[in-house]
Amino acid sequence: MATITLKGQPIHTAGDLLKTGAKAPPFKLTGADLADVGLEKFAGKKKILNISPSLDTGVCATSAEKFNREVAALANVVLLHISADLPFAAQRFCESHSLKNIVTLSTFRWPAFGQDYGVVITDGPLAGLMSRAVLVLDAQDRVMYAQQVPEIAQEPDYAAALAAVKK
Repeated sequence: MATITLKGQPIHTAGDLLKTGAKAPPFKLTGADLADVGLEKFAGKKKILNISPSLDTGVCATSAEKFNREVAALANVVLLHISADLPFAAQRFCESHSLKNIVTLSTFRWPAFGQDYGVVITDGPLAGLMSRAVLVLDAQDRVMYAQQVPEIAQEPDYAAALAAVKK
């Protein structure tokens, strides 16, 4: 269990975020078209998993927009934004912000992701949503970079995540 904060108040996650060097577990999530999507769909590519509570918050929106901009210039890298947002809402967000380099995936049908990756919030007002975290996976799904953002209202370390994916 990790302790993070929401506006300074302690909250907890179920487990701990994957560590650098760990093999990312397979997952099943729901894509914008309501189809089930697994990690294997992105085989052979590096992946940035931008995990957040909801695209309907300012910090989550900012992280999606910043990573979307940066990924446009990277070859063989896919940006996966993972949250509990309904696929319709995530798709609408991407369309309204002209985000073309992002794959939105929802945990709404597959909550095991939050447990398996150690990011589901277990208490406080955001219980059941994902914490803010970034994982960079290599083409073989090994964790190259991991950040559990300590304060939900704080942006992730973009430079460190992008440096890891460029290795």
